[in-house]
Amino acid sequence: MYRSIKIRQWLNVRPLTLISLALILFIFTSFPSQSSAHAYSASYTQITMNQEKTEVVFSIDTLSILELLPKIDKNKNWVLEKSEINSDRHHLDELITEGLTLDKGNRELEPKIEKIKIIKKGNKEFLSTYMSYPSFSPGETLSYNDGFYFNDTGTNYVDLISASYLGETSEAVLEGKNRTWTFLATEVQQEQQAPGGQTAQQNTNQSQTDQAELEKSNTPTSWFSFLKLGMMHILTGYDHLLFLFALLLRKQTFKQYAAIVTSFTIAHSITLSLAVLGWITLPSRFVEATIAFSICYVALENIFRKEIKYRWSITFLFGLIHGLGFATILKEMAIPKSHLAVALINFNLGIEAVQLIIVLILLPLLGLIQKQISYKKIVQIGSIIITLLGGFWLIERIFT
Repeated sequence: MYRSIKIRQWLNVRPLTLISLALILFIFTSFPSQSSAHAYSASYTQITMNQEKTEVVFSIDTLSILELLPKIDKNKNWVLEKSEINSDRHHLDELITEGLTLDKGNRELEPKIEKIKIIKKGNKEFLSTYMSYPSFSPGETLSYNDGFYFNDTGTNYVDLISASYLGETSEAVLEGKNRTWTFLATEVQQEQQAPGGQTAQQNTNQSQTDQAELEKSNTPTSWFSFLKLGMMHILTGYDHLLFLFALLLRKQTFKQYAAIVTSFTIAHSITLSLAVLGWITLPSRFVEATIAFSICYVALENIFRKEIKYRWSITFLFGLIHGLGFATILKEMAIPKSHLAVALINFNLGIEAVQLIIVLILLPLLGLIQKQISYKKIVQIGSIIITLLGGFWLIERIFT
Protein backbone atom coordinates (compact mmCIF):
# COMPACT_ATOMS: atom_id res chain seq x y z
CA MET A 1 0.00 0.00 0.00
CA TYR A 2 2.78 2.38 0.96
CA ARG A 3 4.67 1.60 -2.24
CA SER A 4 1.64 2.25 -4.43
CA ILE A 5 1.10 5.64 -2.74
CA LYS A 6 4.76 6.57 -3.29
CA ILE A 7 4.54 5.57 -6.96
CA ARG A 8 1.39 7.66 -7.47
CA GLN A 9 3.07 10.61 -5.76
CA TRP A 10 6.18 10.15 -7.88
CA LEU A 11 4.09 10.11 -11.07
CA ASN A 12 1.95 13.06 -9.98
CA VAL A 13 3.69 15.70 -12.05
CA ARG A 14 2.56 18.95 -13.59
CA PRO A 15 1.76 19.32 -17.32
CA LEU A 16 4.94 21.33 -17.95
CA THR A 17 6.96 18.51 -16.45
CA LEU A 18 5.26 15.96 -18.69
CA ILE A 19 5.89 18.14 -21.74
CA SER A 20 9.55 18.55 -20.79
CA LEU A 21 9.97 14.83 -20.25
CA ALA A 22 8.28 14.07 -23.57
CA LEU A 23 10.63 16.52 -25.27
CA ILE A 24 13.67 14.82 -23.74
CA LEU A 25 12.39 11.41 -24.84
CA PHE A 26 11.71 12.66 -28.36
CA ILE A 27 15.14 14.24 -28.74
CA PHE A 28 17.07 11.27 -27.39
CA THR A 29 15.11 8.57 -29.23
CA SER A 30 15.46 10.52 -32.48
CA PHE A 31 19.22 9.92 -32.56
CA PRO A 32 20.03 7.60 -35.45
CA SER A 33 21.78 4.34 -34.75
CA GLN A 34 24.60 2.98 -36.81
CA SER A 35 22.38 0.42 -38.51
CA SER A 36 19.79 2.90 -39.78
CA ALA A 37 19.85 5.74 -42.27
CA HIS A 38 22.42 8.16 -40.89
CA ALA A 39 22.02 11.91 -40.83
CA TYR A 40 25.68 12.62 -41.49
CA SER A 41 27.64 11.19 -44.39
CA ALA A 42 31.17 12.18 -45.31
CA SER A 43 33.35 11.48 -48.31
CA TYR A 44 36.97 12.37 -49.06
CA THR A 45 38.29 13.26 -52.50
CA GLN A 46 41.97 13.48 -53.39
CA ILE A 47 42.74 15.05 -56.78
CA THR A 48 46.32 14.86 -58.05
CA MET A 49 47.15 16.68 -61.30
CA ASN A 50 50.47 16.35 -63.09
CA GLN A 51 51.73 16.64 -66.66
CA GLU A 52 50.85 13.03 -67.49
CA LYS A 53 47.38 12.47 -66.01
CA THR A 54 44.83 13.45 -63.40
CA GLU A 55 44.17 10.99 -60.59
CA VAL A 56 41.04 11.08 -58.43
CA VAL A 57 40.58 8.95 -55.31
CA PHE A 58 37.02 9.14 -53.97
CA SER A 59 36.31 7.57 -50.56
CA ILE A 60 32.81 7.38 -49.12
CA ASP A 61 31.65 5.57 -45.97
CA THR A 62 30.28 2.11 -46.73
CA LEU A 63 27.02 2.83 -44.91
CA SER A 64 26.27 5.44 -47.56
CA ILE A 65 26.89 2.85 -50.28
CA LEU A 66 24.44 0.48 -48.57
CA GLU A 67 21.85 3.28 -48.45
CA LEU A 68 22.34 4.26 -52.08
CA LEU A 69 22.52 0.65 -53.34
CA PRO A 70 20.40 -1.35 -50.88
CA LYS A 71 20.34 -4.46 -53.11
CA ILE A 72 24.12 -4.83 -52.84
CA ASP A 73 23.74 -6.00 -49.22
CA LYS A 74 22.84 -9.59 -50.06
CA ASN A 75 22.87 -10.93 -46.49
CA LYS A 76 21.25 -7.81 -44.98
CA ASN A 77 23.88 -7.41 -42.27
CA TRP A 78 24.62 -3.69 -42.99
CA VAL A 79 28.24 -4.55 -43.78
CA LEU A 80 29.70 -4.07 -47.25
CA GLU A 81 31.77 -7.14 -47.99
CA LYS A 82 34.38 -7.80 -50.68
CA SER A 83 32.27 -10.55 -52.24
CA GLU A 84 29.32 -8.14 -52.54
CA ILE A 85 31.55 -5.56 -54.24
CA ASN A 86 32.77 -8.14 -56.78
CA SER A 87 29.29 -9.50 -57.53
CA ASP A 88 27.76 -6.03 -57.99
CA ARG A 89 30.74 -4.18 -59.45
CA HIS A 90 28.77 -2.94 -62.46
CA HIS A 91 26.24 -1.08 -60.30
CA LEU A 92 29.01 0.33 -58.13
CA ASP A 93 30.83 1.69 -61.18
CA GLU A 94 27.56 3.23 -62.37
CA LEU A 95 26.87 4.83 -59.00
CA ILE A 96 30.32 6.43 -58.83
CA THR A 97 30.52 7.64 -62.43
CA GLU A 98 26.99 9.06 -62.37
CA GLY A 99 27.44 10.70 -58.97
CA LEU A 100 30.81 12.28 -59.81
CA THR A 101 31.87 14.16 -62.92
CA LEU A 102 35.10 15.86 -63.95
CA ASP A 103 34.87 18.50 -66.66
CA LYS A 104 37.56 20.12 -68.77
CA GLY A 105 36.01 23.44 -69.71
CA ASN A 106 32.47 22.51 -70.77
CA ARG A 107 33.33 18.92 -71.74
CA GLU A 108 32.74 16.01 -69.38
CA LEU A 109 35.66 13.59 -69.22
CA GLU A 110 35.27 9.82 -69.19
CA PRO A 111 36.97 8.22 -66.17
CA LYS A 112 38.99 5.04 -66.16
CA ILE A 113 38.30 3.17 -62.92
CA GLU A 114 41.57 1.60 -61.85
CA LYS A 115 40.37 -0.20 -58.72
CA ILE A 116 37.82 -0.22 -55.89
CA LYS A 117 38.66 -1.34 -52.37
CA ILE A 118 37.55 -1.01 -48.75
CA ILE A 119 39.80 1.02 -46.45
CA LYS A 120 39.68 1.99 -42.77
CA LYS A 121 39.50 5.61 -41.60
CA GLY A 122 39.35 5.73 -37.83
CA ASN A 123 36.61 3.36 -36.71
CA LYS A 124 34.72 3.53 -40.02
CA GLU A 125 35.00 1.62 -43.27
CA PHE A 126 35.14 3.53 -46.55
CA LEU A 127 34.86 2.41 -50.13
CA SER A 128 37.69 4.00 -52.14
CA THR A 129 37.45 4.31 -55.90
CA TYR A 130 40.64 5.09 -57.84
CA MET A 131 40.04 6.86 -61.17
CA SER A 132 42.30 8.39 -63.81
CA TYR A 133 41.58 11.17 -66.32
CA PRO A 134 43.60 13.02 -68.99
CA SER A 135 46.02 15.72 -67.83
CA PHE A 136 45.23 19.44 -67.79
CA SER A 137 47.30 22.10 -69.54
CA PRO A 138 47.94 25.64 -68.27
CA GLY A 139 44.96 27.87 -68.98
CA GLU A 140 42.44 25.02 -68.83
CA THR A 141 39.71 24.86 -66.20
CA LEU A 142 38.88 21.76 -64.18
CA SER A 143 35.41 21.41 -62.65
CA TYR A 144 34.72 18.62 -60.17
CA ASN A 145 31.03 17.95 -59.46
CA ASP A 146 29.60 15.79 -56.67
CA GLY A 147 25.94 14.81 -56.97
CA PHE A 148 25.69 12.32 -54.08
CA TYR A 149 22.62 12.92 -51.87
CA PHE A 150 21.95 16.13 -53.78
CA ASN A 151 18.16 15.85 -53.47
CA ASP A 152 18.13 14.16 -50.06
CA THR A 153 17.47 16.92 -47.54
CA GLY A 154 17.57 14.43 -44.66
CA THR A 155 21.27 13.68 -45.09
CA ASN A 156 23.90 16.30 -44.26
CA TYR A 157 26.38 15.06 -46.83
CA VAL A 158 29.82 16.65 -47.13
CA ASP A 159 32.70 16.02 -49.55
CA LEU A 160 36.14 17.08 -48.30
CA ILE A 161 38.52 17.79 -51.18
CA SER A 162 42.31 17.88 -51.15
CA ALA A 163 43.83 18.80 -54.50
CA SER A 164 47.41 19.06 -55.75
CA TYR A 165 48.62 20.61 -59.01
CA LEU A 166 52.36 20.52 -59.75
CA GLY A 167 53.18 20.95 -56.06
CA GLU A 168 50.52 23.60 -55.34
CA THR A 169 47.78 22.44 -52.94
CA SER A 170 44.21 23.48 -52.33
CA GLU A 171 41.31 22.37 -50.11
CA ALA A 172 37.57 22.73 -50.38
CA VAL A 173 34.37 21.52 -48.75
CA LEU A 174 31.35 20.64 -50.87
CA GLU A 175 28.00 20.46 -49.10
CA GLY A 176 24.34 21.47 -49.48
CA LYS A 177 23.74 23.00 -52.90
CA ASN A 178 27.41 23.95 -53.29
CA ARG A 179 28.62 20.85 -55.15
CA THR A 180 31.12 22.16 -57.71
CA TRP A 181 34.82 22.85 -57.20
CA THR A 182 36.61 24.72 -59.97
CA PHE A 183 40.36 24.99 -60.52
CA LEU A 184 42.25 27.03 -63.13
CA ALA A 185 45.53 25.42 -64.15
CA THR A 186 48.35 27.99 -64.36
CA GLU A 187 51.98 27.98 -65.40
CA VAL A 188 54.56 26.91 -62.83
CA GLN A 189 56.29 29.98 -61.44
CA GLN A 190 59.89 29.93 -62.57
CA GLU A 191 62.61 32.58 -62.57
CA GLN A 192 64.16 32.81 -66.03
CA GLN A 193 67.59 34.37 -66.52
CA ALA A 194 67.95 36.70 -69.50
CA PRO A 195 71.29 37.28 -71.26
CA GLY A 196 73.65 39.45 -69.23
CA GLY A 197 72.45 38.04 -65.91
CA GLN A 198 69.23 40.07 -65.75
CA THR A 199 65.98 38.36 -64.71
CA ALA A 200 63.12 38.20 -67.20
CA GLN A 201 60.08 38.94 -65.04
CA GLN A 202 57.20 39.27 -67.51
CA ASN A 203 56.05 35.63 -67.58
CA THR A 204 56.71 35.16 -63.88
CA ASN A 205 54.73 38.26 -62.94
CA GLN A 206 51.80 37.10 -65.09
CA SER A 207 51.92 33.67 -63.46
CA GLN A 208 52.02 35.22 -59.99
CA THR A 209 49.04 37.42 -60.90
CA ASP A 210 47.04 34.40 -62.06
CA GLN A 211 47.93 32.49 -58.92
CA ALA A 212 47.07 35.46 -56.69
CA GLU A 213 43.66 35.80 -58.38
CA LEU A 214 42.98 32.10 -57.91
CA GLU A 215 43.89 32.23 -54.24
CA LYS A 216 41.82 35.38 -53.76
CA SER A 217 38.77 33.71 -55.26
CA ASN A 218 39.20 30.51 -53.25
CA THR A 219 40.11 31.89 -49.82
CA PRO A 220 36.68 33.21 -48.68
CA THR A 221 34.99 29.99 -49.77
CA SER A 222 37.65 27.91 -48.04
CA TRP A 223 37.52 29.53 -44.59
CA PHE A 224 33.73 29.78 -44.60
CA SER A 225 33.45 26.15 -45.70
CA PHE A 226 35.52 25.00 -42.73
CA LEU A 227 33.44 27.22 -40.43
CA LYS A 228 30.25 25.55 -41.69
CA LEU A 229 31.92 22.15 -41.48
CA GLY A 230 32.64 22.71 -37.79
CA MET A 231 29.05 23.82 -37.20
CA MET A 232 27.65 20.76 -38.97
CA HIS A 233 30.08 18.45 -37.20
CA ILE A 234 28.87 19.46 -33.74
CA LEU A 235 25.21 19.54 -34.78
CA THR A 236 25.43 15.94 -35.99
CA GLY A 237 27.73 14.88 -33.15
CA TYR A 238 24.92 13.44 -31.06
CA ASP A 239 27.24 11.98 -28.44
CA HIS A 240 28.97 15.35 -27.88
CA LEU A 241 25.62 17.13 -27.59
CA LEU A 242 24.27 14.51 -25.20
CA PHE A 243 27.36 14.89 -23.00
CA LEU A 244 26.88 18.67 -22.93
CA PHE A 245 23.19 18.29 -22.07
CA ALA A 246 23.98 15.84 -19.26
CA LEU A 247 26.45 18.35 -17.81
CA LEU A 248 23.84 21.11 -17.73
CA LEU A 249 20.85 19.05 -16.60
CA ARG A 250 21.52 19.27 -12.85
CA LYS A 251 20.72 22.59 -11.19
CA GLN A 252 23.85 24.67 -10.66
CA THR A 253 24.86 28.29 -10.26
CA PHE A 254 25.58 30.47 -13.28
CA LYS A 255 29.24 30.54 -12.23
CA GLN A 256 29.34 26.73 -12.27
CA TYR A 257 27.66 26.58 -15.66
CA ALA A 258 30.17 29.10 -17.05
CA ALA A 259 33.08 27.09 -15.63
CA ILE A 260 31.75 23.87 -17.21
CA VAL A 261 31.30 25.37 -20.67
CA THR A 262 34.67 27.16 -20.53
CA SER A 263 36.59 24.08 -19.39
CA PHE A 264 34.95 21.93 -22.08
CA THR A 265 35.79 24.52 -24.75
CA ILE A 266 39.42 24.89 -23.68
CA ALA A 267 39.96 21.14 -23.31
CA HIS A 268 38.58 20.03 -26.65
CA SER A 269 40.26 22.95 -28.43
CA ILE A 270 43.65 21.79 -27.10
CA THR A 271 43.37 18.17 -28.20
CA LEU A 272 41.59 19.05 -31.46
CA SER A 273 44.59 21.20 -32.45
CA LEU A 274 47.21 18.72 -31.25
CA ALA A 275 45.51 15.78 -32.99
CA VAL A 276 45.13 17.59 -36.33
CA LEU A 277 48.79 18.66 -36.14
CA GLY A 278 49.70 15.02 -35.61
CA TRP A 279 51.19 15.49 -32.15
CA ILE A 280 48.66 13.24 -30.41
CA THR A 281 47.31 9.96 -31.73
CA LEU A 282 45.07 7.54 -29.85
CA PRO A 283 43.16 4.52 -31.21
CA SER A 284 39.78 5.68 -32.51
CA ARG A 285 38.01 2.77 -30.79
CA PHE A 286 39.37 3.96 -27.42
CA VAL A 287 38.41 7.59 -28.12
CA GLU A 288 34.84 6.77 -29.21
CA ALA A 289 34.30 4.33 -26.33
CA THR A 290 35.60 6.87 -23.79
CA ILE A 291 33.25 9.53 -25.17
CA ALA A 292 30.34 7.13 -24.60
CA PHE A 293 31.64 6.36 -21.09
CA SER A 294 31.81 10.09 -20.31
CA ILE A 295 28.10 10.39 -21.07
CA CYS A 296 27.28 7.53 -18.69
CA TYR A 297 29.53 8.91 -15.96
CA VAL A 298 27.98 12.39 -15.93
CA ALA A 299 24.43 11.01 -16.12
CA LEU A 300 25.07 8.67 -13.19
CA GLU A 301 26.50 11.61 -11.24
CA ASN A 302 23.20 13.41 -11.85
CA ILE A 303 21.32 10.47 -10.35
CA PHE A 304 23.45 9.49 -7.34
CA ARG A 305 25.44 12.55 -6.25
CA LYS A 306 23.58 14.67 -3.75
CA GLU A 307 25.74 17.69 -4.43
CA ILE A 308 27.57 18.63 -7.64
CA LYS A 309 30.83 20.51 -7.07
CA TYR A 310 33.87 21.14 -9.25
CA ARG A 311 32.19 19.58 -12.27
CA TRP A 312 34.43 21.73 -14.45
CA SER A 313 37.42 19.50 -13.57
CA ILE A 314 35.87 16.23 -14.80
CA THR A 315 34.49 18.16 -17.77
CA PHE A 316 38.00 19.28 -18.66
CA LEU A 317 39.35 15.71 -18.52
CA PHE A 318 36.57 14.28 -20.66
CA GLY A 319 36.75 17.35 -22.93
CA LEU A 320 40.28 16.36 -23.87
CA ILE A 321 38.93 13.07 -25.24
CA HIS A 322 36.01 14.77 -27.01
CA GLY A 323 38.53 17.00 -28.80
CA LEU A 324 40.18 13.91 -30.30
CA GLY A 325 36.77 12.88 -31.60
CA PHE A 326 36.26 16.31 -33.19
CA ALA A 327 39.64 16.05 -34.92
CA THR A 328 38.88 12.89 -36.92
CA ILE A 329 37.25 14.54 -39.91
CA LEU A 330 40.06 17.10 -40.42
CA LYS A 331 42.84 14.53 -39.96
CA GLU A 332 41.48 12.46 -42.83
CA MET A 333 41.76 15.41 -45.24
CA ALA A 334 45.58 15.44 -45.00
CA ILE A 335 45.64 19.25 -45.17
CA PRO A 336 49.14 20.64 -45.80
CA LYS A 337 50.64 22.52 -42.86
CA SER A 338 50.69 25.81 -44.76
CA HIS A 339 46.86 25.75 -44.93
CA LEU A 340 46.20 23.99 -41.65
CA ALA A 341 45.98 27.02 -39.35
CA VAL A 342 43.10 28.65 -41.26
CA ALA A 343 41.19 25.37 -41.55
CA LEU A 344 41.70 24.49 -37.89
CA ILE A 345 40.76 27.92 -36.51
CA ASN A 346 37.59 28.21 -38.56
CA PHE A 347 36.55 24.61 -37.93
CA ASN A 348 36.91 25.19 -34.18
CA LEU A 349 35.06 28.52 -34.38
CA GLY A 350 32.16 26.71 -36.05
CA ILE A 351 32.03 24.19 -33.20
CA GLU A 352 32.19 26.90 -30.54
CA ALA A 353 29.51 29.05 -32.21
CA VAL A 354 26.97 26.24 -32.27
CA GLN A 355 27.90 25.10 -28.75
CA LEU A 356 27.37 28.63 -27.41
CA ILE A 357 23.99 28.95 -29.15
CA ILE A 358 22.86 25.60 -27.71
CA VAL A 359 23.91 26.62 -24.19
CA LEU A 360 22.15 29.99 -24.49
CA ILE A 361 18.96 28.21 -25.55
CA LEU A 362 19.17 25.43 -22.96
CA LEU A 363 19.91 27.49 -19.84
CA PRO A 364 16.69 29.58 -19.89
CA LEU A 365 14.63 26.45 -20.59
CA LEU A 366 16.34 24.56 -17.78
CA GLY A 367 15.79 27.57 -15.53
CA LEU A 368 12.03 27.38 -16.13
CA ILE A 369 11.93 23.63 -15.55
CA GLN A 370 14.04 23.92 -12.39
CA LYS A 371 11.27 26.00 -10.80
CA GLN A 372 8.89 23.04 -10.97
CA ILE A 373 8.32 20.91 -7.89
CA SER A 374 8.95 17.74 -9.90
CA TYR A 375 12.28 18.97 -11.30
CA LYS A 376 14.26 16.29 -9.47
CA LYS A 377 12.14 13.62 -11.12
CA ILE A 378 12.90 15.08 -14.54
CA VAL A 379 16.62 14.99 -13.74
CA GLN A 380 16.39 11.36 -12.64
CA ILE A 381 14.32 10.15 -15.60
CA GLY A 382 16.34 12.18 -18.10
CA SER A 383 19.63 10.94 -16.65
CA ILE A 384 18.43 7.32 -16.76
CA ILE A 385 17.64 7.72 -20.46
CA ILE A 386 21.02 9.36 -21.07
CA THR A 387 22.78 6.53 -19.21
CA LEU A 388 21.00 3.89 -21.31
CA LEU A 389 21.91 5.64 -24.56
CA GLY A 390 25.51 6.17 -23.47
CA GLY A 391 25.73 2.54 -22.36
CA PHE A 392 24.38 1.34 -25.69
CA TRP A 393 27.00 3.38 -27.56
CA LEU A 394 29.72 2.18 -25.17
CA ILE A 395 28.93 -1.51 -25.80
CA GLU A 396 28.56 -0.92 -29.54
CA ARG A 397 31.91 0.88 -29.80
CA ILE A 398 33.79 -1.68 -27.75
CA PHE A 399 32.52 -4.77 -29.51
CA THR A 400 31.94 -3.61 -33.12
